[in-house]
Amino acid sequence: MKVLWLCNIMLPAAAAVMGLEASNKEGWLSGLAERVLGKGSENGVELAAAFPAPEGMLDGEELAVKTVEIFGGKLICFGFREDTRRAEVYDKGLEQRLERILESFGPDIVHCFGTEYPHTLAMCRVFPRKDRILIGIQGLCGVYAHAYFADLPESAVRSVTLRDILRRDSMIRQQKKYVRRGEAEQEAVRLAGHVSGRTRWDRLYTNRWNPDAVYHSMNETLRHEFYRDTWSRETCVPHSIFLSQGDYPIKGLHYMLKALPAIREKYPDVKVWVAGNSLVRYGTLKEKLKISGYGRYLRRLIKEMSLENQVGFLGRLDVEQMKAQYLKSSLFVCCSSIENSPNSLGEAMLLGMPCVSADVGGIPSIFTPGEDGIMYQGFRDSREGAGKLEAVSAGLARAVLEMWDNEDRAEEYGRCARRHALKTHDREQNYKRLLEIYGEMAPQA
Repeated sequence: MKVLWLCNIMLPAAAAVMGLEASNKEGWLSGLAERVLGKGSENGVELAAAFPAPEGMLDGEELAVKTVEIFGGKLICFGFREDTRRAEVYDKGLEQRLERILESFGPDIVHCFGTEYPHTLAMCRVFPRKDRILIGIQGLCGVYAHAYFADLPESAVRSVTLRDILRRDSMIRQQKKYVRRGEAEQEAVRLAGHVSGRTRWDRLYTNRWNPDAVYHSMNETLRHEFYRDTWSRETCVPHSIFLSQGDYPIKGLHYMLKALPAIREKYPDVKVWVAGNSLVRYGTLKEKLKISGYGRYLRRLIKEMSLENQVGFLGRLDVEQMKAQYLKSSLFVCCSSIENSPNSLGEAMLLGMPCVSADVGGIPSIFTPGEDGIMYQGFRDSREGAGKLEAVSAGLARAVLEMWDNEDRAEEYGRCARRHALKTHDREQNYKRLLEIYGEMAPQA
């Protein structure tokens, strides 16, 4: 059986073989590829992966093809030209590039990982066997658009900096881009014969868009590094909180900042660590020119509430650095305004960390409140009665305080979370489920 994966990034292991820079995003792809390629002699899958080519792969061409040996098997890599920085713009030329890939490889099944970029719609348009297209749902841009502003005050939403003007990238424009991406996303789902997902939330929306598509439940395999090691209260830094991202409003860093004064009142040594680039840097002229409207709002919150000593930005972290920060922190918080099933929460659960999460999107399908940790009411769509920033932040603060006020209970939450995550993210079971889906889609291949 010949299977073509359409991915948003190049697999890091393949990038390493070619000497190209690898992305830290979507690391779970590596976990799944390791299983499929490592057992290629048993499963009969001939695997290829197509993806927007990283810098240095194309050499001025529209398409590049390389075969690499990773995870004990051979992977055919097709890198194609795509401007992923303008994901809201549909490039008709993608169709020709993807048609060339289809002609070259001749797949029995095309498995599209995610709907966030135009290449998924282009593939759904050009691959003739719609009954052999599987779209794996990650996030849903069109739905995320409704939660993009995440209870920010109107003044913050409309705030525009020089950087926003030059890049045409204010918060309002960012939200509109999500709306446009969502339109392409819905068309792709309507064209596909099969959809895989892992939450009640993603099933609800995809079934609404395409009730004729076959929905397959399938959980994700996370990065293999997170199946090793477990969190310990004895070795973590007390009253430290870890956020895996905070670089755009959906990730809800502003909720965390607004919650901090109430937490600091009882735990003055509280510290929040945020992975990723700092949006609030303002030390040099270049940093001042690059600050965004959202970054300026975060800066104002930090200054007004004197949080300079409570918040730190860690920069870009590789997988081992991420894991080290999880283990070093006393609490993981997911304060997003919307998520499907965030892999960051899954990683924290796998490590057995105490976790606090907003009750949004698909999270209740992977995180059981009162067993795996504490859940608080997060953002609510305006059609359901809009949540307010202060109210959501107060709920977050209460959840953090409840966790730290009973350390023994926090440890028990972590143990339960790990047991749950080991089932949800069971590598062997998820691999077998994937093969089952492929077999149902192309039984004669």
